[in-house]
Amino acid sequence: MPYISVTALSHPGLRREHNEDSLVVGPWTLCGTVTENPQTMAFPLGRPLVVAVADGIGGQPAGEVASSLVVRRLALFGPALDGEEAVRDALGMCNHAVYAAADRAPELSTMGTTVAGVVILEKELLVFNVGDSRVIEVGPAGDGDDDGDPAGARAATDDTLHQVSVDDSPALPQGRRTTSIITQALGGAPAFSAITPHVSTSSLTPGTRMLVCSDGLTDPVLDDEIDDILRAHDGGRAVFELWKAAMAAGGPDNVTIALVSVTG
Repeated sequence: MPYISVTALSHPGLRREHNEDSLVVGPWTLCGTVTENPQTMAFPLGRPLVVAVADGIGGQPAGEVASSLVVRRLALFGPALDGEEAVRDALGMCNHAVYAAADRAPELSTMGTTVAGVVILEKELLVFNVGDSRVIEVGPAGDGDDDGDPAGARAATDDTLHQVSVDDSPALPQGRRTTSIITQALGGAPAFSAITPHVSTSSLTPGTRMLVCSDGLTDPVLDDEIDDILRAHDGGRAVFELWKAAMAAGGPDNVTIALVSVTG
């Protein structure tokens, strides 16, 4: 029977005092929690399943409040997310909810969060984002060559990684990895601002793997290294090695990783 496995981890990194990232996997949420050991969950393929990462905006108050509010609402909306319009409507309601919460408490003023994720349907995959958290299509594990040279294998095949989310941030100069600017978010402004979510649909096929993550992974870790890890590993080992790579690169930010695999 076809099923979906989701392996996830969330960690504050090495330079942040607390974790402002939050995660939703179906009905389950993880908000501001520290997990160094990846957790794996399995779900039958059929009803809509939402998997998303929300990254509270750093340098502004209560990012963890905004991110947790958004993933909890997505967990409630999840079973009804059966198409692009439903996803856009849900994200719009999340945006309104962040602003409404900020209006009720002065200490939450200008709080905001990015969000990126997927909704797995029986035959289709919906991808969505607002901000610069990412969804990346990943090729199958184990397609490195036998002599242990995955870089050599890459030269002979298409790149494993293909970003399917759309960064809401200015283009970076060549060689630069990070930016502190995002052009839209859920909340984050002194007064209500509407959003234009990026939402797309593709066919779902057995063997599909999607990486959903905050920029605590993709800013410090080069694409080629992420590619090499995901070629060599799957599931918990892949997520753990990605986290280790982020820590080895200095762990400058909160990092949340969810690897989604469709089997059968």
